[in-house]
Amino acid sequence: MTAKPPRLAAPGVLLTDLYQLTMLQGYFERGMTETAVFEFFARELPACRHFYLAAGLEQALDYLEQLRFSPAELAWLATQRMFKPAFLDYLAALRFTGDVHAMPEGTPFFADEPILRVTAPLPEAQLVESRLINLLHFQTLVASKAARIVLQAPGKRLVDFGLRRSHGAEAGLFAARASYLAGFSATATVLAGAQFGIPLAGTMAHSFVQAHADEREAFAHFAESLPQSVVLLIDTYDTEAGAARVVELAPQLAARGLAVHGVRLDSGDLGAHARRVRAILDAGGLGRVTLFASGSVDEYLIRDLLAQGAPIDGFGVGTRLDTSSDAPALDCAYKLQEYAGRPCRKRSEGKATWPGRKQVYRRYDEAGCCQGDTLALDAEVADGVPLLAQVMHQGQRLRPSPSLDEVRRYTRAQLASLPPALRGLDPAPPYAVRISASIRALAAEADRFSAGL
Repeated sequence: MTAKPPRLAAPGVLLTDLYQLTMLQGYFERGMTETAVFEFFARELPACRHFYLAAGLEQALDYLEQLRFSPAELAWLATQRMFKPAFLDYLAALRFTGDVHAMPEGTPFFADEPILRVTAPLPEAQLVESRLINLLHFQTLVASKAARIVLQAPGKRLVDFGLRRSHGAEAGLFAARASYLAGFSATATVLAGAQFGIPLAGTMAHSFVQAHADEREAFAHFAESLPQSVVLLIDTYDTEAGAARVVELAPQLAARGLAVHGVRLDSGDLGAHARRVRAILDAGGLGRVTLFASGSVDEYLIRDLLAQGAPIDGFGVGTRLDTSSDAPALDCAYKLQEYAGRPCRKRSEGKATWPGRKQVYRRYDEAGCCQGDTLALDAEVADGVPLLAQVMHQGQRLRPSPSLDEVRRYTRAQLASLPPALRGLDPAPPYAVRISASIRALAAEADRFSAGL
């Protein structure tokens, strides 16, 4: 019997902002429980992003299905002396009973396009704001970065090495999922293998080499300990000397049935070292031994190394992936677009929103390449394929979620459908997103209402 994979303890409902609860108490006291529509979207893409990749929906749906206040959480809230007993009794029975429409994970999207829409009684739709943003923002951020790396490294093995530099345990776990979704081959994060079924990959640390009397002994010991995956880190002291030791040791290991599968470079000029190491290995009869590189790797370095013809077979990407270092946050929001049948629009300077329940239609050419999108009202029909579909009704999923491998296959096809300029790193004209005339008219109506006209 297969053991159930361990999971990080799921945060409770108190993982939210205080104002969600204070607003809920106000709604409760005024009986404001009519239907509200909120949408999650990104306002703008930074110059270093041509698209975003939707991710995190699976965890968002888990959160909504499981939403409830525990007795311990309610008891603690009572000690804060800001919440009334009747309101706490209301929270004890609160569940998410709304509907959710969303883009499938792995769908590229652009500014102003909602990737998730929540339709629910106002208190429920409001309460979930902070956690939904938290879940969707982070995985979308990392998946978008990972997709850029995947597009620059066709045919290369890519491994997530970022746990130690991620911003917390959950971030490290979700970064492994988001990068695998986007097309990475594996992760070094063991719990991600147990929880999500992501293939695991790893080599050795410099400390393993340093702990032995000499480098050759460390290599032999590691090969004996893990014969099914012998990848040796050769740059602890001198990279080329390390490669020469691998050549010297390989025949002795082979005589004992042990094969060296690869070597890893983790410092210095990776391109120059790779060329010299490849020459040493080839001259020593180790042409099948792969070269794997890590250390401050991102899509820009990968592009440059491969353009120079560096003979590198795969990359370990850590800090710059899990922190999305060149664009560490999305300018994203979860905003009220309709309440009690009335369109709602935020008009704040630089943060105005488009009101109403919306759909995104994507147009393709005959070759299946994206040609542009239209942001329309949900009741409209526009040219193209609608991207948001209902995934939850009355607080329950409508169908089982696709497997992570199914999402990977979908993502691969979606990335291939992007215009070539958007798949690269050079500046490109922005992708065309049209705002329908009906949305613009609804915005004018909402403006007149908010102005009291």
